[in-house]
Amino acid sequence: MAETRGTIKAEKRGAERKPAKRILECLSKVAPGTDLRLGIEHIIKAKTGGLLVIGNSDEVLAVTDGGFLIDCKFSPFKLYELAKMDGAIILNEDASRILYANTQLIPDPSLSTLETGTRHRAAERTARQTGALVISISQKRDVVSLYFDGLKYVLEDIRVVLAKCNQALQTLERYKNRLDQVSANLTALEFEDLATLFDVTTVLQRSEMVLRISTELERYICELGTEGRLIEMQLNELMGTMVDDHANLIRDYAVSDSPKRIKEIRDTLEQRRPKELLSLSDLADILGYPTDVNLLEYSVSSRGYRILSKVPHLPVSAIENMVKHFQSFQKIFNADVEELVRVEGCGPGRAQSIKDSLRRLNELNMLDKYI
Repeated sequence: MAETRGTIKAEKRGAERKPAKRILECLSKVAPGTDLRLGIEHIIKAKTGGLLVIGNSDEVLAVTDGGFLIDCKFSPFKLYELAKMDGAIILNEDASRILYANTQLIPDPSLSTLETGTRHRAAERTARQTGALVISISQKRDVVSLYFDGLKYVLEDIRVVLAKCNQALQTLERYKNRLDQVSANLTALEFEDLATLFDVTTVLQRSEMVLRISTELERYICELGTEGRLIEMQLNELMGTMVDDHANLIRDYAVSDSPKRIKEIRDTLEQRRPKELLSLSDLADILGYPTDVNLLEYSVSSRGYRILSKVPHLPVSAIENMVKHFQSFQKIFNADVEELVRVEGCGPGRAQSIKDSLRRLNELNMLDKYI
């Protein structure tokens, strides 16, 4: 089976979009700086190979046979010594204890696998049958393969991952700069009530692309472990409030802003492939708008979530009450202090702060637009 290190191999279309949380959880267990990764590196250097199962559930124990009960505290050197035996090593869920060694894995042979080596075939089938993370360390090729949730992930050399991180950071910076431009343009148009569906879908497209790149970077950072701290700092600085802005943009312009509908929209966007994000008409359709409209001429109005979130010290509950009371950003922006005070939880001081902040944001966006 041809292998590409650092890429996820999936059995069926769409499996590569498995929840990122599970992928990061598995990578974090074998990241540089962890005792488990140190033990794996000892095994690689010794060229003994190894088969590790992380988890001691009933499903795991049901596919194991023979071996020795160890039940001792984990250490990299103990793992290295035990790997000299041919069988699998069973660790507990957080890999803090070594439970069994030299055990034989007997998963269901009817489970499909594209692997050819005995160790890798047993690893993939065990992972499929039990749901546990199974790590196969090749004896001759210095390849470490992770199997989980029907996926295979081959760990890369740290230098290769660092190079990919730097390339992804450069790409993210370019996309983020472009996103900031179209977002500022949309904000200026929102103050003037001149936004069109084209402006909204353009920002939505760019923000979704930025989120895809950041997700890829998070995976690299997790794989780097302690080696990825500086890159993580750069990522956090670049992203800022990007995730919240993306969510608020959808809430501002979805035809229906019910929680159920908003979740459906976000799930649909996550399932789209990068090429499918190129069509602005499709993005408008996901938001609930007709597919036959002219995006450049179709006027839309913001509910106000995104801009109000930029008002300093304004809690989410106050934003919710403000939008619920006025229904549109234009009504909020044009309201005087007396009208804002009528909103639940908005006293005179907060009302004046909102009014002043929106005025300053408008002035800043006008300067950005015309200078």
